Amino acid sequence: MSNATEVKKFPNPAPLGLAGFALTTWLLSMINAGWFSGEAMGMVLAVALAFGGTAQMIAGVMELPRGNTFGATAFTAYGAFWWSFALFVLFLHDKVPAGMVAWYLCLWGVFTFYMWLSTFRSPRVLQAIFFVLWITFFLLAAGDWTGSAALHAAGGYMGLLTAVLAFYLSAAEMMIECYGREVLPIGTISAPLVTSAAR
Repeated sequence: MSNATEVKKFPNPAPLGLAGFALTTWLLSMINAGWFSGEAMGMVLAVALAFGGTAQMIAGVMELPRGNTFGATAFTAYGAFWWSFALFVLFLHDKVPAGMVAWYLCLWGVFTFYMWLSTFRSPRVLQAIFFVLWITFFLLAAGDWTGSAALHAAGGYMGLLTAVLAFYLSAAEMMIECYGREVLPIGTISAPLVTSAAR
């Protein structure tokens, strides 16, 4: 078979995108859970712009030639989330009316909820990530609306769980790419959505 007729294999961007999401989510969630004060936010913003935002956007663009609509949408959207979060904290924090942050978080929860509904044919770990994430957004929104520190902390702990699951799936996907088989179980049901079948 000539090289001209060989099927081109596009690299799998899921390990990169999931790692960028997981690391940034973990750092912010430690603050939300009360492990660190707001003084630690500078580190979160740096990672949000460089890894959570930029790396995820790159991963989303990489999903396009693979024909993976879900992966492209998820990675690009959450990359934009981290950019918008960093810009908000840096430039707009004192200029936004009361309640607007809660709406911001709530609407991200709505987006994440219907993304979760789209994962039911995907690996169980991916389903779990989006399930825990939409709960995280709604808890943080409720905490902002009510001023409840307990709800805010609960959102932080759910965010930590989200990050652990995302790190796990990132590692599992990397090992699949390196070893050609599933090393860490991800609960595969059918063709994954974040990781397209173009392997």
